[in-house]
This record gives sequence, structure tokens and C-alpha cells, in this order.
Amino acid sequence: MENAPALYATAWAVLPPLIAIVLALITKEVYSSLFLGVLTGAILYAGADFDGILTHILYHEVDEETKYGIIAALSDPWNVGILIFLVILGIIVAMMNLSGGSKAFGAWALKKVKSRVAAELATMILGVIIFVDDYFNCLTVGSVMKPVTDNFKVSRAKLAYIIDATAAPVCIIAPVSSWAAAVSSFAGEGQGISLFIKCIPYNFYAIFTLVMMVALIVMKFDYATMARFEMNAVENDDLFTVHDENAGAADAAEEGSDQGIVLDLVFPVVVLVVSCVLGMVYTGGFFSGANFVTAFSDSDASIGLSMGGLVALVLIVIYYMIRRTISFSECMSCIPEGMKDMSSPILVLTLAWTLKSMTDSLGLADYVSGLVENMKGAVVGIIPAALFLIACVLAFASGTSWGTFGILIPLGLAITETHPELSTPIIAACMAGAVYGDHCSPISDTTIMASAGANCNHVSHVSTQLPYATTVAAVSAISYVIARFTNGPVIALVVGLVLLIGTLVFIRGREGTYRIPESANTNKAAASNE
Repeated sequence: MENAPALYATAWAVLPPLIAIVLALITKEVYSSLFLGVLTGAILYAGADFDGILTHILYHEVDEETKYGIIAALSDPWNVGILIFLVILGIIVAMMNLSGGSKAFGAWALKKVKSRVAAELATMILGVIIFVDDYFNCLTVGSVMKPVTDNFKVSRAKLAYIIDATAAPVCIIAPVSSWAAAVSSFAGEGQGISLFIKCIPYNFYAIFTLVMMVALIVMKFDYATMARFEMNAVENDDLFTVHDENAGAADAAEEGSDQGIVLDLVFPVVVLVVSCVLGMVYTGGFFSGANFVTAFSDSDASIGLSMGGLVALVLIVIYYMIRRTISFSECMSCIPEGMKDMSSPILVLTLAWTLKSMTDSLGLADYVSGLVENMKGAVVGIIPAALFLIACVLAFASGTSWGTFGILIPLGLAITETHPELSTPIIAACMAGAVYGDHCSPISDTTIMASAGANCNHVSHVSTQLPYATTVAAVSAISYVIARFTNGPVIALVVGLVLLIGTLVFIRGREGTYRIPESANTNKAAASNE
């Protein structure tokens, strides 16, 4: 890098995200924590140059392709596309709420869902079904399932965990997803989607995350920080524990009309899903002759989602006009309401993107690359597990899984030139570790959107999810060691599953866990309607 700062590609590059993460977990306040992380990065980059610090925070251009700062984050085409999609989704949700569609669907679902376990499993299944993109998953599942989980006193932190655990972990094992496209782009010529598919059985973190989620739901208990949130929700009717003004305002806005019908929610959601899928494959060349899988692999999720969202918005407004559920002027009033509801996640995303640019300017990627390069002489048997742990740390610190793919997958392929038998587990380990970081880092955009989808305080979501994700990561690391010495994923998967379930059974019997009482499993709304 030309004109690199004195601390470039050193351990100091880890300091900005470390400060942001630690402060967020201690203070429970995400805006100032992220900004202080950004400020730390600017100081490390500029040194004693005070003007340089301010410049680096706002906008610093190294060359045409390398730009840092808040203004750069907000002018990046990819980021802008995601923000547009966020705003459109906020507008659509506001219209669904105003029409009474969300309320009607909640009332209908409450008659069908008979238990707390069924409510949580239904939320998980919906998350798995919407696998094409993690952003879309996070924001859609929460809007649809909140009325159902609220009835059974499922804390918003637990809802956010279920949403987040069916976002990135599902996308990374779905060949038709924006994540498959990202991995394929880093895999090298001639490998692409075929390498992604080969890695699926070795993606232990994603598979074990889904197993863990089902086990916790069926075994009806929670531990660590989540236990306190669930206990407070069940016993004190407090779904939040840590209250968030923005979440409360968003919930208040979701009361809606009593005249809505289930179709007022189902139609917009279906139109949005179809439009976004078509938008993504359109950007990948599907309508120019490419097959569906190839089009998804080559798609641009940012443009595709914003394009599909815009088309869906127009069709949904027309639907409500025909239905006469809400007037045209009321539809238009939802535009500022939707933007307002998304202001908090947009601000957090902007600061998180800026913090990532600070770590880029300090050479975090090059620092980690150097560490991995030095691993080539390490004990061969632990290379997949070591790469998995490095990917976990890098993605957690930087808040980006796709960036971690770009750093570690090419390095992993270089290692496999001398150890070709490790090709699949090494690449899968890079992917799985990156998903762990994306899944639980407080500066990850997917984590931020899961908080927004559940109307949950962001730090509450991070602090409750982190012990769960780390439990799965520990089991996954052991499984990668086993996979190396058994030359296949089957035994490692079986041993990992036994170890994970055994760990949960052990934890369930310890003090500090919270077992959901049978009284919380009753559908009070359904009972009152009978």
C-alpha cells in the first residue's frame, strides 16, 4: 500500500474493532462505542496530524478505488443499495402494519400455533425457507413472527437469536444464495459453485448452529446471558429486559387496523420474495440466457434486492388501492414512517462500515495474511482447525464474512497446493469461521439487521447470542481436527453432534440455566378464543 501509515499491518490494526466491541458489551450503548472505535482507527492512521484524524473519519481517498471514512461508506454503491433496500422494506412493513395485515396474520397464527416450542420452530422454519439472502431473511422473519413469539413470552433477544441463526448459517450451506456467489468469486477460475457444494458437509459451524437451535427449543432451556432475558420475559412479562426507545416506538407503530385480513400480509411478503429473487437473478444474467444457479452465482445482491424491493413496493401499493384497505395518501404517509423505523439500523450500519474501513486502512487483512502464511510450516493436522479459529477472530473483529472470504480463501487454496488432500476441509473451515464472526460480531451488518428485525436492543442481542455461537464454534474446531485424521466429514459430524448434545445436556443440569416452565407453553390467545 502506497503511503501506508507507520502502524500498517501490525497488531495495532486489531485495536479499533476491539475497543468498539468491548465498549459496546460493557456500556450497552452501540453508537458511541462504534464511533470511538472509528476515532481510534483514525488516530492510529494519522498519528499526531490532528487535521488528518478528522479527514480520515469523514473522507480520505488514497486512490480511485481506495476510500475511507463515513462519507466513503455512504457513497459506496454496494452500501447505498443495501440502505435503499432497508428503507423500502421499512416502508412495506409500515404499510402492512397500517393495513392491519400483520395484526390479522398474528391472530390467525395464534390459533394455529399451539405451543411455545411450535412458535419458535415455526420462526426457525420460516428463516430456513427464506435462504436466498441473509439481509432479507433478518428483516422479513422478525416482522412476520413477532406477534406469535410475543404471545408465548419469547424474549426479543431469543427471537433475534433464532432470526440470526437462520441467516448467515443457512445461506452458507445454500447453493442458491448470494453467499454462494460471494464464495465462488473468491475460489479461483474453474472451481466456483462446485467447490462451494463440496464444502457443505464440512461446514460444521453452520450445521451445528441449526442443531443447537433445535436442541435448545426442544429441551426448553437457556443458559448464560440468555437465561436472564428468557426468565424475565416468562415470569415478568418483560420481553426486552434492556429497553430500547426505538424498539418501543416500532412496536407501538405495529398496532394497525382491525379491518385487515391475512392476505394483507401474505401478498406483500410473497411479492417481495418473488421480486427480490427475480431482481437478483436479473443482475446475474438470467434473462440474458444464463441458467438459474449461474445467475444466482453471478448476481449483485445490493442492486438485485433494491431493484426487487422497488418493484414490490409499487405492486403492493396497487394491491392496497384495489383492496381499499388503506388509501393512497396513507400509503404515502408510510414512506417517512418506514424511513424513521430504519434510522437506527442505518446509523449503526454506517458506523460499522466506517469502522471496517478503518481496519482496512491499518492493514488488518495484510496482518492476518502474514499470520496465515507462517502457518504453512505448522503441523498439517491442525491447519483446518487453525484456519477456522483465525477466520473466527478476523470476521469477529472486522464484522465481515465476505471480507474474510476474500482474505483467507485464496490463502487456503495456496496452502492446498502442497496439501491437496486438505483442499475441501481447509476452504470449508475458512467459510465456517467467517460465518461465526458474521453471526455474532456486534459490528456485523447481519447481526445489526437481526436486532432490527426483532425490534431488540442491539447489545442485548449480541451479549445473549455470543455464548451460544461460541459453544458451537468450540465444537466445530474439534470436529475439524477429527475430520483431518478421519479423511472425511461423516465421523467428524457424528462426533461433533454427540459432543454438542452432550454439552447441552451437561449445561442443562447446572445451576444458572433457566428451564422454561410448562405454564409458558400455553397458547393463551387461542384458549381465550375457544
